[in-house]
Amino acid sequence: VQLVESGGGSVQSGGSLRLSCAASGFTFSSQEMRWLRQAPGKEGRDLIADITYNNLTWYDASVKGRFTISRDNAKSTTYLQMNSLKPEDTGLYYCNIFYNGANRYGQGTQVTVSA
Repeated sequence: VQLVESGGGSVQSGGSLRLSCAASGFTFSSQEMRWLRQAPGKEGRDLIADITYNNLTWYDASVKGRFTISRDNAKSTTYLQMNSLKPEDTGLYYCNIFYNGANRYGQGTQVTVSA
């Protein structure tokens, strides 16, 4: 199983970024995909968005209405479109699946939002 995140960067408040997670090593179209965020100085990662194999989505209240999760099964890739970014969105963003009884993560991609 491999998850590779990309698309992070530094933006000003109100800006946008699109994160990508390229997946391999499992049947992507059957797998629920998640994005988690780890804030600076905080232990643990918070679930912020989820998409099921049949495109049902869930968002944490902190990002609902601003972020959109999507998937492209042909490319085995999931995306997180982030609009109206705020300084509190700063953190490491991870792609995640629960597979064969364990959580699997990519290496993460850094998002920094300045005021």
